[in-house]
Amino acid sequence: MDREQLKQKVCAAIDARGKEIIAFGEDILQHPELGYKEERTAEKTEQKLKEMGLSYQTGIALTGLKARLKGKASDISVCVMGEMDSVLCPGHPFADPKTGAAHSCGHNGQLAATIGAGMGLLDAGAMQYFGGDVVLVAMPAEEAVELEFRNRLREQGKIEFLGGKQQFVIEGAFDDIDLVLALHAQTEPGFKMGVGGTNNGFIAKYIRYKGKEAHSGAAPHVGVNALNAALIGLLSIHAQRETFKDSDNVRIHPIMTKGGDLVNVVPADVRIEMFVRAKTTEAVLDANRKVDRALQAGALAIGADLNITNLPGYLPRAVSAEFNEVCRQAAAWLVGEGNVRIGGHVTASSDVGDLSHLMPVGSFSIGGVEGVGHSENYAIVDSDLFYLGAAKQFAVAMIDLLWDDAAVAKQVKAAYKAPYTKETWYKMWQSLCEAK
Repeated sequence: MDREQLKQKVCAAIDARGKEIIAFGEDILQHPELGYKEERTAEKTEQKLKEMGLSYQTGIALTGLKARLKGKASDISVCVMGEMDSVLCPGHPFADPKTGAAHSCGHNGQLAATIGAGMGLLDAGAMQYFGGDVVLVAMPAEEAVELEFRNRLREQGKIEFLGGKQQFVIEGAFDDIDLVLALHAQTEPGFKMGVGGTNNGFIAKYIRYKGKEAHSGAAPHVGVNALNAALIGLLSIHAQRETFKDSDNVRIHPIMTKGGDLVNVVPADVRIEMFVRAKTTEAVLDANRKVDRALQAGALAIGADLNITNLPGYLPRAVSAEFNEVCRQAAAWLVGEGNVRIGGHVTASSDVGDLSHLMPVGSFSIGGVEGVGHSENYAIVDSDLFYLGAAKQFAVAMIDLLWDDAAVAKQVKAAYKAPYTKETWYKMWQSLCEAK
């Protein structure tokens, strides 16, 4: 069998399992869970890995899973991964009525694509032709949300990073992986497939203003209003915005998770979660210094205490041109050159950025969805493309990478100069989050 015949056979095997792959993705869609809480999602994924006859690890980064498909040789390992978590979007049609969680970012499709690619490769007998291994990963906690909850997990020693991929790294789960294939959905009408692109990085912040309680009607003069301090701090951030360069794509977005305790008590405990995003690490640090200065101004003006906890966010995405070319060719094989878009810069962030500073990352995007990401109108409109097309992207790229004794995968790895080692990456985040 030659490589082109194997691609056809694997894609046919994915189509043969189409109803099962789509049903798995739809089941995850209808049972969304937030990051580091994906117990049911992990359980359903484990069930699929068992049915596929794979050995696997569980409990990585609390809820993550990892399974390995062995090639005829194991000279190199390539990972495909699907994220398991959702966001909060209570108005979404498939939102959890208790938690408000909803898959309005397409992670259910990533997970189905990962399982579907594994099924196609196994059913078609593809692994016997590969000079390397395929690693399937179910990844928790891509969305950096619920900062207070995750900071408690950090304080309890259960995690060290907000993002699941970073936590995988620190737990050693990427030590035996050489390349990573990532995927995200694209809502542009008529979009088929795309490759490449970059993202902003960010620092996450958990902010607490502490004042002094008093009766807000009878004796506000003896209190210290932490809410006023917070409002001055937030308005001072707005006053900094003209100092940010347009080319740095700075984004600063806070939410106030607590604004006091009772309406007739001077607010003395005010809590804010915030991201400071930018296109480069240097721009993130510059914006973060200005944000801290602004927040401190609010505390100083009112006489409140202020505690700022800087949490490790995500790095901007670094690019492997060689890997993205492999992805482009795979997508073009599936849908034709004219239907493949080359990605630009996106001001959202992903913890895949951290992986890209440690090893080559190839990036796919897939259509079949419409609406606005993270909103109630985000919807799947083409299940075959969204689920099965994504699975085929992963599988066809694997064939190109691992065929001929994994020659292409080895070339991609050799050409990539990672900005960090695992050790220097870890020290970098330590130093950034110590900075006030």
